[in-house]
Amino acid sequence: SGIWSVSFSPDGQTLVSGSEDQTVRLWDVRSGQCLNTLYGCNSWVFSVAWSPDGQALASGSEDQTVRLWDSRTGQCLKALHGHSERVFSVAWSPDGQTLASASYDQTVRVWDVRTGQCLKALHGHGERVFSVAWSPDGQTLASGSGDKTVKLWCVSTDQCLKTLQGHSKRARSVAFNPNGQTLASGSVDETIKLWDVKTGECLKTLRADRAYEGMNITGVTGLTEAQKATLKALGAVELAEKCQ
Repeated sequence: SGIWSVSFSPDGQTLVSGSEDQTVRLWDVRSGQCLNTLYGCNSWVFSVAWSPDGQALASGSEDQTVRLWDSRTGQCLKALHGHSERVFSVAWSPDGQTLASASYDQTVRVWDVRTGQCLKALHGHGERVFSVAWSPDGQTLASGSGDKTVKLWCVSTDQCLKTLQGHSKRARSVAFNPNGQTLASGSVDETIKLWDVKTGECLKTLRADRAYEGMNITGVTGLTEAQKATLKALGAVELAEKCQ
């Protein structure tokens, strides 16, 4: 069935995928062979991530669990319970000691990988949380939500450092750049925004041209109002007629 998430192993030789068929699969990148199929999730697998040392995998599922897997044997090491809705995103800390998860229950949770204990639950979003990402130094978490905001969290204090506002629809994806100074967010509003992590300022908004961007339909005949509205939504413009 449909595949929601893929992640490369640190050495780039193996790929892990999460699917609507309730499985996690490991693939040999060179040969294309499926090396192992991991069973245990009771519903769709929305997110998969490889640990920094390559020894473990994490998955987030519609069954409300985060699961940790041994990447060599395929054994499920732990099922982490705490979320009350589907888990849509999982991300390992840079040191591999903790894991963050984002859920439709409007929270971000941080887990101790060794014990499986939930160390903290971060509350503040007013809608489901779609994505979570660690800064390269492991001190900050970013989360994107259906409430149209991106939040930056201090992991050590649980404090929300900044709420980044600017998207007009839900923020579906977040990612830090390698030096941790810039954050990117992708939204259903058809834009990518680049943010200064220190100040919270939106540095740039990236948007692809729509199908009819800039096309002038002024005076075009034979179009219904619904058709005109569709064309305008795709970037067409209708200029006011000049007074004669």
